Amino acid sequence: MKKWQNYWEENQIYKFNKNHKGETYSVDTPPPTISGKMHIGHASSYTHEDIIVRYERMKNKKIIFPFGTDDNGLPTEKFIEKEKNVSSKRMQRNEFIELCNKTLEEIRPQFIQNWKDIGLSCDFDLSYSTIDKRCQRISQEHFINLFNKNLVYKKETPILYCPTCETAVAQAELENKNIPSVFYYIDFGKLTIATTRPELLSSCVAIFVNNKDPRYKNLIGEKITVPIFKNQITVLADEKVDLEKGTGAVMCSTFGDTTDIEWYMTHNLDLKTSISKKGEMTEIAKEFQGMKIKEAREKIVEKLRAQKKIIKEEKIDHLVNVHERCGTEIEILSTKQWFIKILKNKNKFIERGREINWKPKHLIHRYENWINNLKWDWCISRQRFFGIPFPVWFCKECGEIILADKKDLPVDPLIQRPKKKCRCGSNTFIPEKDVMDTWATSSLTPQILEDLIGQKLIKINLRAQAHDIISTWLFYTIVRAEYIEKKAPWKEILISGFVLDKKGEKMSKSKNNIVEPKTVIEKYGADALRYWASNVSFGKDIRYDENELKNGKRLITKIINATNFAAKNLNKAKPDRLYILDQYFLIKLNKTIKEVNMLFEKRKIPQAKETIEKFFWNSFCDNYLELVKWRIYGDKEKESAKYTLYHSLLSILKMFAPIMPFITEDLYQKYFKEYKSIHITSFPDFDPNLIDEDLEKKGDLMIKYLEEIRKIKTEKGVSQKAEIKEYKISKDISGFEKDLKETGNIKNIIL
Repeated sequence: MKKWQNYWEENQIYKFNKNHKGETYSVDTPPPTISGKMHIGHASSYTHEDIIVRYERMKNKKIIFPFGTDDNGLPTEKFIEKEKNVSSKRMQRNEFIELCNKTLEEIRPQFIQNWKDIGLSCDFDLSYSTIDKRCQRISQEHFINLFNKNLVYKKETPILYCPTCETAVAQAELENKNIPSVFYYIDFGKLTIATTRPELLSSCVAIFVNNKDPRYKNLIGEKITVPIFKNQITVLADEKVDLEKGTGAVMCSTFGDTTDIEWYMTHNLDLKTSISKKGEMTEIAKEFQGMKIKEAREKIVEKLRAQKKIIKEEKIDHLVNVHERCGTEIEILSTKQWFIKILKNKNKFIERGREINWKPKHLIHRYENWINNLKWDWCISRQRFFGIPFPVWFCKECGEIILADKKDLPVDPLIQRPKKKCRCGSNTFIPEKDVMDTWATSSLTPQILEDLIGQKLIKINLRAQAHDIISTWLFYTIVRAEYIEKKAPWKEILISGFVLDKKGEKMSKSKNNIVEPKTVIEKYGADALRYWASNVSFGKDIRYDENELKNGKRLITKIINATNFAAKNLNKAKPDRLYILDQYFLIKLNKTIKEVNMLFEKRKIPQAKETIEKFFWNSFCDNYLELVKWRIYGDKEKESAKYTLYHSLLSILKMFAPIMPFITEDLYQKYFKEYKSIHITSFPDFDPNLIDEDLEKKGDLMIKYLEEIRKIKTEKGVSQKAEIKEYKISKDISGFEKDLKETGNIKNIIL
C-alpha cells in the first residue's frame, strides 16, 4: 500500500494539471476537523467521494480535488486543552494561539496520512487549513463585503449561549437531548404555574395566560407576587399559551426559551438576567448568587417546599437543546454578537437548493425543513481565542465601526491598528475581541478552492458530505454563494449516511463499539475497506460488517490469482480474425461496460460494484477462463484467446480501479503498463458496433449447457474432468460445440 502511495506522489498522478485539455471536474472536498480522530464513518463517506472522482478522472477529465483541514474554532481549542492539559482561560491569548498552531503543525502530517491510507486521490499539494493566512484573508474579505452590502450586523440581543464553552452558538450547533426532569407546580397566590426551571424565578417578568381561558380571564392585568423574590409582576394575555399544557398559566423569564424572547420583545418587558456567561446565578438571585444552575435549582426548590409553595411535582422526560460540542444545556442570554442576515432570504436559499442535483433526492426536504424552521439570523461571533479575527475596530469616541483595508488582510485588530483616523477625528480605537465561528470560514470552501487554483469556476461539480451537516456546512455554503454570486455553489450533492455497528446501533466510546479504520486496514487492507464502503447507497446508513471485509479480501485474492494465471498468455495485438467464443465474450464484456458506466454516471456505486463483480466471478473466472484453457494449452486459435484475455482482464481491472485502487495499480504495473498509472488511463467505453444478438443467444445457450453438465457431475459426485460419452442438446449452438466438448470433456454432442 505504502509503495503505491509513494509512487502516486512521486509521479504526481493526482496533481491538478492546469493545462489538461479535458473537461473540468471540480470537487468541494469536506475539510475534516484536525482535532478529531479519523473514524470509520470518515473512511466510508470519503471513499464514496473518491470512487466518483477516480471514475471521472478515468473519463479523461481535468480533476480539481483539493484537501483541506478544519483547524480553527472551539473544537480545536478543546482538543489542545485536553491534549496539552492546559486551560485557555488561564493563559495569555497569544501564548495559547501559539500553542495551538505549534500542536497543529505537529499532528497535521499524521492526520493527513490517515486519508492517504484509505486511498484518497486528492492533490495533497493543493491543500489548505481553515486557520492559514490564505483562509484568514478570504474569510475577512468576505466579511467586509457582507458588511458593505448591509448583510452583516452587530447587535445586543437574546442569543443561544453555552455556559461551559462561554460562547454564543448558532442554531445549527444544537442537539436535542431527552433528560429526566420535574414539572414543579408553584403557587403564585392567585394562580399556579408549572415549570421545569424554578431557578429562573428571579428573572420572572410576567405570567402569561390565554385570553380564551375562562379560568384566568378575571386575572388579566392583575399584579401578583413572585415566590421567594417578592417582586410584583403582571398577568398578561397571549394566544400562544397552550390551554392544555401544565396549568395553562406560563411563567415568562428572560430567558427560558424562544417564546420568552417573543413575549419580551412583543410586550416590551423588563430584562432581568439570572444567569451569567459562566453559568452562575447573578446578584438578582440574591442568596443564590454565585451558585451553578443545577445547585441553585435544588436550593430554590428546597426553599419553595419549606414555604409550602410547591403544589405538586411531576417527573417527566424533557427534550432540551444542548451544545453539540460539549453536551451542556443551552441558555439564552442577552449579549452583543455579529450576525449574517438569513431570515429575510429563506426563499432564495430554498430556490438555490433546488438548482442542485441531490443524491438521494429526498434529502432536499431535510434542507428545506431546516430553512423553514429557522428562528434566528446566523450568529458568527464566538467569545473564544483560536479563530479568525473580525477585521474590525470601534472608535472610542463615537463608536463608529472601522473596517480594515482589504489590501492589508489578514489582520488581527488586537495587534494592529487602523491606518487612518476615524471620521470624527479620533485616533483612539477599541479592537474587536471576538473571533469568527469556524463555519463562517468553512462555508467559503468554494472560494478557497478558486483561490488555490487561481481561476474562477462557473460552478463546482461535486459536494460530497454526510447528512448530519446539511444544516451547517451545506446550508451556510449556499448562503455564502447566494450573497457572493447569486448562484448555487455546486451542480451535484452526494449525501452519505452514518456507519452503525453490526447490531445497527450508533458507535460510541461508552458502548465500546467503535471501529478504527487503521485497525481495519492493518487486518484487511485499504482495498477491502473500500470494497465494504462501496456496498451502501448514498443517503443510507451502513452497518459495519466484517464478513463484507472478508468478501473483499477474497475478491482481491481471486483477482490476483486470475491475473497471474492469465499473465503468460496476454497479447495486446488483435489478430486478423477473432474466434467465435472470444467474439461472444467480448460482446458480454461490452454490455457490462455499458451498464457499469451508466451506474457510475447515476452514482449507483453498490450496483456498479455488484455488476463488475458478478461479471468477473461468473463470466470471466467460472466460464471464460475454463472455456479458454484448451486453446491456451494447445495451439488452435491461441492468439485470439491471448488478445481476449488481455483486453478483458485490463477492462476488468480498470472497472475495479475506482473502488480498489491499490491492487488494480499493482497488477496493471506488472502486466499491462502503458501509462504511468492505471488511474490516468481511460475508463472502458461501450462500443455500439460490438453487438450481435444471434451470436450472443447461441453463446448464452452454450453457457447454460455447460452449467447443466457441471451440475450433473456434481450430483453424481464425480470430478468435473470426468468424461461424458454423450450429451444431448435441444437447440443449435453451431460454432460453440468444440468449446463445450473440450471444457465439459464430452465425447459426443447430439442435437
